[in-house]
Amino acid sequence: MSETVSTEPSDVNLAEMERLINDDGQVRNAFVVLVGDHFENPDGAASLMVELLEEDGYSVDAVVSTGAVKREIRKALDTAVVGGADLVVTVGGVGVGPRAKTPDATRKVLDVRLQGIEQAIRNSGMGAGALDAGLSRGLAGVSGQTVIINLAESRAAVRDGMATILPLVSHALDDLCRWSV
Repeated sequence: MSETVSTEPSDVNLAEMERLINDDGQVRNAFVVLVGDHFENPDGAASLMVELLEEDGYSVDAVVSTGAVKREIRKALDTAVVGGADLVVTVGGVGVGPRAKTPDATRKVLDVRLQGIEQAIRNSGMGAGALDAGLSRGLAGVSGQTVIINLAESRAAVRDGMATILPLVSHALDDLCRWSV
C-alpha cells in the first residue's frame, strides 16, 4: 500500500511565501538611509532595519549613511526613488536640533505627504516611551511610486516605528500599484 503524502502547504511554508512575495508576485524592495554622524552603533541600526524589513518580506537593496546635510540626504533619497525602491526609510535627523535636516530634505522629494502615517509614528512612539519619536518632525509620503518614511534614531523609535508603518506602507503600496498606469 502506498503512503499518502500531504500536498497542503504548512503554516511555516505559507508564512515564508507571504514574506517573500507580495500580491503581485513581486518581492518589494527597500532602501535604508542612516542620517547623521553621531550614531552610537551604526552597524546595529543597519542590522536592525534590515532584520525588520526582511521579516516583513522586503528585499533590502542598500543601507547607506549620510551626513546631516540636506544635499546628501536628498541625493540618497533621489537615488532610491530613481532606482525603483518601493520603500525608503530614513533613520535619524528628525528632531528639533540645528543638524536635524532629514524632514527638510525629504519635503523637497515628496509628491504627496501621508500625514496620517506621520501622526501614527509620533503617537505610537510616545505610547512606547520613545520621546525622540514624539518630538520628531519626520515626514512620510510618496515620491513617484516610492513611499518614504522618516524615523527617529533610537532603537525604541525604530522598533515601534517599523511596527506602526509596515502595515500602512503595505496598504499604500497596494494602492499605488492599483492606480498606476
